[in-house]
Amino acid sequence: MTPPSSSSSPASGAPAPSSTAGASRLVVAAQAALAAEHAAVYGYGVVGARVDADRRADAQAAYAAHRARRDAMARTVRGLGATPVAADAAYALPFPVTGAATAARLAAVLEDRVADAYADLVAAAFGALRADAAADLADAAVRAVRWRGSCVAFPGLPERAADGAPTASAATTAPASASGTPAPDAL
Repeated sequence: MTPPSSSSSPASGAPAPSSTAGASRLVVAAQAALAAEHAAVYGYGVVGARVDADRRADAQAAYAAHRARRDAMARTVRGLGATPVAADAAYALPFPVTGAATAARLAAVLEDRVADAYADLVAAAFGALRADAAADLADAAVRAVRWRGSCVAFPGLPERAADGAPTASAATTAPASASGTPAPDAL
């Protein structure tokens, strides 16, 4: 698919005002990516507290990366004319994190969910925003592999798992609200 030359803004990747549905889809995808980054920042606080000392630097680097991406996504959402979704005070963890192994598992789940959100943003955006979202998806997929020790065939696309079974992110997806978006207080 090639981006339309006159119906998107090259600077933001946003559809032109005449495409209200496209603009709405883009804002929803950008808000979802921002929400995923909020959850990842929170989750890496838990990961950092439980991970072994030899993986602590990885957790700190991921935490810093997600904070930077969260701030960038908030600017993107504002640039799209929307108010950025706020972080929740706390998030429900998908499972108890009791030690280093479950902390690493949580980190992989966080990265899978961030990749899922960026895959949706890649599908909705054009231009520079699409390229940035694709890079962010790739970064999350690489971090997930480092934490999990294995990869999925199509990061960010749980329905495309190689064997037809849901990926880790699809199997642990947060409960959805009535609109189909993840519940805001779930990781």
